[in-house]
Amino acid sequence: MFQLKGRLMAAAFGLLAIPISAAQAKVSEAEAARLGTDLTPIGSERAGNADGTIPAWEGGITTPPAGYTPGGYHVDPFAGDAILFTIDSSNRAQYEARLTGAHKALLSAYPDTYKMNVYPTRRSCALPEKAYEWNRKNAVTGEIVADGNGIANALFAVPFPIPQSGIEVLWNHLLRYRGFKFQRDYTAVQVRANGPLVKIRIQDEGVFRWSDPSKTRIEDLENISIYFIQQVVAPTRLAGNALLVHETINQQVQSRLVWSYNPGQRRVRRAPDIQYDNPGNGTDGMSTSDALNMYNGAPDRYTWELLGKQEAYIPYNSFRIESPDTKTEALMTPKHMNPDYIRYELHRVWQVEGKLRPDSRHIYARRVFYMDEDSWFIVASELYDARGEAWRIQEAQMIPYYEVPTCAEVATAIYDLQDGGYYVDALVNETKPVNFNAVDVPEDRYQPQSLRTLIAR
Repeated sequence: MFQLKGRLMAAAFGLLAIPISAAQAKVSEAEAARLGTDLTPIGSERAGNADGTIPAWEGGITTPPAGYTPGGYHVDPFAGDAILFTIDSSNRAQYEARLTGAHKALLSAYPDTYKMNVYPTRRSCALPEKAYEWNRKNAVTGEIVADGNGIANALFAVPFPIPQSGIEVLWNHLLRYRGFKFQRDYTAVQVRANGPLVKIRIQDEGVFRWSDPSKTRIEDLENISIYFIQQVVAPTRLAGNALLVHETINQQVQSRLVWSYNPGQRRVRRAPDIQYDNPGNGTDGMSTSDALNMYNGAPDRYTWELLGKQEAYIPYNSFRIESPDTKTEALMTPKHMNPDYIRYELHRVWQVEGKLRPDSRHIYARRVFYMDEDSWFIVASELYDARGEAWRIQEAQMIPYYEVPTCAEVATAIYDLQDGGYYVDALVNETKPVNFNAVDVPEDRYQPQSLRTLIAR
């Protein structure tokens, strides 16, 4: 079994590749007992690193700090932290071992403007006790089924808190705990290399049925993990376009179900092509459907390999990006997000590589994901074209939503290294914070017959 000691050695001496064929889904009771001891109840390493630059996990932030108003923007508990150092093209060699491939690519592509301001590491992510309880259960019962395209005998939180393969780590990202019901009103931004900044107003909402506190068995979900509605509300030329998604758990039994509404046609239609590399809603071709939330949907078009774990500087505790004092125009510089607004910290990340199967089609022939160990969230990725060239780079900005608690995004960016443009999603600095307490929203609204009525409102 691939033990954590081995993972730390891999971080120090180079990444270690683990073939999927060698993986076992479930772990023993003795192995699962490590959750809450040398492992955190999330599944990350409790201890800090050898030189003390990563501290031990001490529980994360589980209650809001003073000054936080329920439903309001989040108070930054680390606002007093000073920058430790800045990484740029002039000194990157000094920090090369702790850079993801994504950030190496950005430093190479934009040597005159891109930099990384590094702050003290704050392990702020936490989950409710119920999620920790399910993590312990899932560790000894969770299984990969359907050739990697489904999950069995798990529920509520990550299915594989002690993962042993790339596909298990990927499913942890897909099914990580993010509360139960949410509503969001946000801004997406298109920044073209030689064009004006374009803002798009989007509203979405959903039910993370996987984390329904009333359910006790995966069978109770009837193979649906998420209900999701997204609609564009501005600009006028895009307003009214909407999607309804039923995300499935075992995708061999039933693939994702999608319906679209077009205001010109005033009809709700099945949209089976809104997945994989179909252009994302509102992105104008700058991103794909499966890049929303860094990665979503069926994993079946790739083979997934766990390359190991490494220490890396990644965006973290990005409270300034959520702040209403931050103006979107100041945040969006011509080639990339303004680095003066981004906080980087040293954390441990899982590295997973996806290679396109010979019998499958996708515009990305290879994807490399970096997942934060304390949240199971993909925080950076590299996307390669059929020639093997780096095409696009993704980066996620996240904060602890301590009122839930969970860690989730306040912005996700995708940078096109070949044409120089980029697209940023999930900004709430000019709208309002995400509502993770939308408990009164009934599930029956997430049906195709309700979609047209909802959009008309």
